[in-house]
Amino acid sequence: MPDTETYADLHADATAVLSRWTATSPAAAANRDRTLALLAAGPVAMSRAHRPGHVTASALVLDPAGDRVLLCLHGKFRKWVQLGGHCEPGDRTLAAAALREATEESGIAGLVVDPEPIDVDIHPVACQGGSLHYDVRFAVLAPAGATERVSAESEALGWFPPDRLPEPLADGTVQLVAPALATLVRRVAG
Repeated sequence: MPDTETYADLHADATAVLSRWTATSPAAAANRDRTLALLAAGPVAMSRAHRPGHVTASALVLDPAGDRVLLCLHGKFRKWVQLGGHCEPGDRTLAAAALREATEESGIAGLVVDPEPIDVDIHPVACQGGSLHYDVRFAVLAPAGATERVSAESEALGWFPPDRLPEPLADGTVQLVAPALATLVRRVAG
């Protein structure tokens, strides 16, 4: 098991963010509550070594106008999905973890993450011989003229209109579009 102090700041952030978050759907609210129950195990719940499940962070990347979303064709399960993954010991906030993952997987410099989640999804994964990802999802804005670069974790990256997402699409990805676009509108109006 990892040193729980390694994830203490991240755990505190995840607990605070999710405790105050107004969910974007009834399913997200139920998943938020389940994630808060998982977080009661302490900082270990942030580590992929926690077999009952662990918190992950992902990002739906939008272009500046909200006309396109960036998705990756995941190398392991061969479906189009938002960018994201495991929290790392250096992550201090969930939003920072989502931003790090989006930057690593897209190769785009200058991404900006909105600090409020847009969704929480819980799904089974093969980690540790079978576990659950409690995925906290964020909207991330790309700079104008951003050019993506495929990482080792993806087969491909692509920009897609929000109303014409590619197939096969991972379960749960489509539900990110509306709250991500609402985040963009809020940021532009704000």
